[in-house]
Amino acid sequence: MRHRYIRGAVLAAVVAVGWPSSASAQYGAPAPYTARAQEGGFQTSPVGDGLPIPTGQAGQPGFYISAEFVMLTQTKALGNQSIGSRGFFDSTGAITGTPGTFIGTGQDALTTNRMGRREFQPGHWTEIGYKFDTGVRAYVNYMQLYDAHYSAGATQFPAGFARRLDLADTFLSSPVFNFTTAFGGPVNDTAGDAIAGGGNSFGIWNAADVMDIKFVARYSQAEAGLRTPLFATEYSSVYSLVGGRFAWFFERFTWRTVDADDQGNAPPQNVAVYTNTLSQRMYGLFVGVGNEVYLGSMFSASLDLTGAAYLNVAKQRAKYRLGDDSTQSKFGRESFHLVPSVTANANIWFYPVEGIQMRIGYMGMTYFNTRYMREPVGYNFGNIDPNYGRNWFRLLHGFNVGIGFFF
Repeated sequence: MRHRYIRGAVLAAVVAVGWPSSASAQYGAPAPYTARAQEGGFQTSPVGDGLPIPTGQAGQPGFYISAEFVMLTQTKALGNQSIGSRGFFDSTGAITGTPGTFIGTGQDALTTNRMGRREFQPGHWTEIGYKFDTGVRAYVNYMQLYDAHYSAGATQFPAGFARRLDLADTFLSSPVFNFTTAFGGPVNDTAGDAIAGGGNSFGIWNAADVMDIKFVARYSQAEAGLRTPLFATEYSSVYSLVGGRFAWFFERFTWRTVDADDQGNAPPQNVAVYTNTLSQRMYGLFVGVGNEVYLGSMFSASLDLTGAAYLNVAKQRAKYRLGDDSTQSKFGRESFHLVPSVTANANIWFYPVEGIQMRIGYMGMTYFNTRYMREPVGYNFGNIDPNYGRNWFRLLHGFNVGIGFFF
């Protein structure tokens, strides 16, 4: 019975030595419940066959480092907009007798809501910190998610080859206007152009052959903070979290249009590329509280909650360019917004040996009042003005697993 009591006390002490934690995937553990089982100098962990890894007493002051794998998914912040329709415009009136008449069914061939389901994004989290003899821990960390990619496309051939007898629906068109003659596309575009004199479907986006769209979403975060013990019992500890945080949402929408001539040739001069980039860099402060409870047998559970307020510096950039990059039209704007945020992180901790700590958990990060591309394409070439809206609720959530070492 006495040996069981001593072992339990040692395990409780080991549980108490996690490193700083916050709601956004930081390693954390409560303040030491007791120091009597954590005295001594550095030791070598029994990893492998005598492999010397210096993992010093975690209850003592010193440095630590951690590495973590994360798998998160985030809100696909993109509105629904029609990009391409089946048919084409009679730009000269030579075909229908009235310039600007649309020929075809006008059915949507490509829209932004047909770009696939929301993806999970793998990423990594690294942290380095120092624990003082008072139990306070100072740390910095960085998280990077790999890009999420979404795409869709449309060609000359609709599903089931359902098209009109005049084959007008084999063409794709978009209402881009106010563009220069450099974006006029091929002279002989449709089969009737050679007869009617050519130029009857003027514009790369008029009677095009291929359109494809892509959307890329990326997230990064950096943080510097302090974790301070508030009070503790023998099997539980409560601590505060405070510091500064940087969060970055980067999103890019790309639309590529290919307008081949009546012989099927599509040189770079007959290709148009549109891009819309929304970069939101957010700078703010956070404050929160955490609690960890010893579960026994080298395991514990923790829950951290933080709230933050950010200044969002949103940069909006849109551009049309020719496939050979010989000419382009640009748009740029910056806006500033206040973005509140609430985050939560629940973890199960495992302490196999002194100074080595592992965990698996689930995290959620919410952001309010961010920007998003409500309608990513601005069709006025001479005055590009995409429609950006407010995304009142944006969520990132998923799993994390990692390991850390005290030195």
